[in-house]
Amino acid sequence: MSEISTAQKVTAEFTGTAFLLATVVGSGIMAENLAGGNVAVALMGNTIPTGAILYVLITMLGPVSGAHFNPAVTLVFRLKKEISGHLSLIYVLAQIAGGILGVFVAHLMFEVDMLQFSQKARTGSPQWFAEMVATFGLVVTILGTLKARTGAVPLAVGLYITAAYWFTASTSFANPAVTIARSLSNTFSGIAPAHVGAFVLAQLAGAVIAWLYCKWQFERKSESQGKHA
Repeated sequence: MSEISTAQKVTAEFTGTAFLLATVVGSGIMAENLAGGNVAVALMGNTIPTGAILYVLITMLGPVSGAHFNPAVTLVFRLKKEISGHLSLIYVLAQIAGGILGVFVAHLMFEVDMLQFSQKARTGSPQWFAEMVATFGLVVTILGTLKARTGAVPLAVGLYITAAYWFTASTSFANPAVTIARSLSNTFSGIAPAHVGAFVLAQLAGAVIAWLYCKWQFERKSESQGKHA
């Protein structure tokens, strides 16, 4: 079997992140339009498509690029030395660009202004802490499931994000590319551009803490595992 090229990997990250954001923003617009002012119903209508598309995208594109679709995830795999610094930078740029394109596509589909800036406030220490928790949980889900059963990663990530939409105060962005792109949508899923930086810092902190935790939890030396088995 021929080796997957860098162009194929980067395109997979771009395409996957674009579809993810088109789903997040598009389903948010649709949900809000149909919910009749019921925010809980709108959030459910936003949640289910997001979890579902993650399962599809990771299953489809995971064998090509690893299906990161998330700079925080790429950072963790860089820390694990499973991706080069050069490729990780290209991944992050592709994720951000793909996310922005996905937002524009959603806007065009729903006949709203393509270029917008969100006015939705998402700030304060509870929200920042929620983003740290959300990203920590996402990274632990990915690394833990990779250790336990690689084939279950798409389902595990989809289900985790579905749950995290509801158990976190921030509705679990857990992704710097998603956060940046959602600042360009003044819709149900948006976040004010001024509030993006704190979210991204919290997400990166959560990812690094999760990497350190997983190094201890899942990567102990085989001799130690044998003694305690």
